[in-house]
Amino acid sequence: MRRESFVKLAVVVVAVIAIFISFIKPLAYSIRQGLDLQGGTHVVLEGVDTPQAQVNDDAMNRVVKIMETRVNAMGLTEPVIQREGQRRIIVELPGIKDPDQAIEVLGKTAMMEFKDEDGNTVLTGTDLKDAREETDQQGQNVVSLEFTDAGAQKFAELTAENVGRTISISLDGQVLTAPNVKEPITGGKAVITGSRSLDEAHNLALLLRSGALPVKVQIVETRTVGPTLGQDSKDKSEFAFTIGVGAVVLFMLVFYRVSGLIADISLMAYVLILLFALKMLDATLTLPGIAGIILSVGMAVDANVLIFEHFKEEMRLGKTIRASMDSGFRRAFVTILDSHLTTILASIVLFFFGTGPIKGFAITLGLGAILSLFTATTMTQYLLKWLIASNIIHDHRLFGASLFVEKAVKE
Repeated sequence: MRRESFVKLAVVVVAVIAIFISFIKPLAYSIRQGLDLQGGTHVVLEGVDTPQAQVNDDAMNRVVKIMETRVNAMGLTEPVIQREGQRRIIVELPGIKDPDQAIEVLGKTAMMEFKDEDGNTVLTGTDLKDAREETDQQGQNVVSLEFTDAGAQKFAELTAENVGRTISISLDGQVLTAPNVKEPITGGKAVITGSRSLDEAHNLALLLRSGALPVKVQIVETRTVGPTLGQDSKDKSEFAFTIGVGAVVLFMLVFYRVSGLIADISLMAYVLILLFALKMLDATLTLPGIAGIILSVGMAVDANVLIFEHFKEEMRLGKTIRASMDSGFRRAFVTILDSHLTTILASIVLFFFGTGPIKGFAITLGLGAILSLFTATTMTQYLLKWLIASNIIHDHRLFGASLFVEKAVKE
């Protein structure tokens, strides 16, 4: 039994240390990164009053929703879209390949109109059901349109009344295409030609799908966060994480000796599991997210401190090492559970009511609290049980107890 416990302990300790040294950095850098870590573009948009539409709170909230639809369709990682004051909206686009193209998509009002030769607008973007980019049989890049039921009826009437004439399709007053109608079109579908590339067709389809902005917006500020600044943020974050974890490891070793070593092994496993979970969740890491990780590391250590202090109290009463450990975990569990549940609930509130980086902080903190609860109350406990069962350490002081405790146990 002693040998079996020692072998289990040795295998787990060596495996955790080896995996931590080998995979911690590659795993951390494999997680997607936000604007503050990888660079990107910061855009400030401002609503402008026009004779057709005045800026108000409802209109700006609708602009935010449409912007979210547009940005999310670009496939960007953790974009930040939020109101600033009454008329302004901040948009942060991390890691975009073509900032100018992204800014152009954001700034377009996207008012689509179908007009006959007399200049009358018969259909608008509100009559659209869907818009998708495609490559037709001739290899042309086109945008395929599908109308709503009401829109299909209007389009059928428009084409029936304009056979032999042209119908112009314009976006924000600019004519995209003006095809000649050869026969009535009753299928509720149409195409827009003229896109020079499939990406251009994709952006046009994106604008049409997201709908027209309720008010005119103009770009008042554009700022690019370069890769150099992002790298500087990463370097400082990595340094802070290294110093923080190093200080924690040293603290546990100095104050709790062998128990502290076991806690440090559990802490390494905790960090690996947390980063792996973020990777599997396809999360995006930002500076606030890193802050959440560091804070959750502190919670994991705090849980072990509670356990070990109770551990020492039980030994002070003259109990054996094994009995003291069992009692220490049992007494500390309720306090640990309460503190972690409180943190998890706070994280849930921040996630649902926060925006942008606040959500990233909430995710890492909440997930970290869940995992630290597991490692502190389960992994640390099993490793200590195997260590005690191996019977290789008999001195209470190596578990953080004082000389006074050692004498009390002997008596």
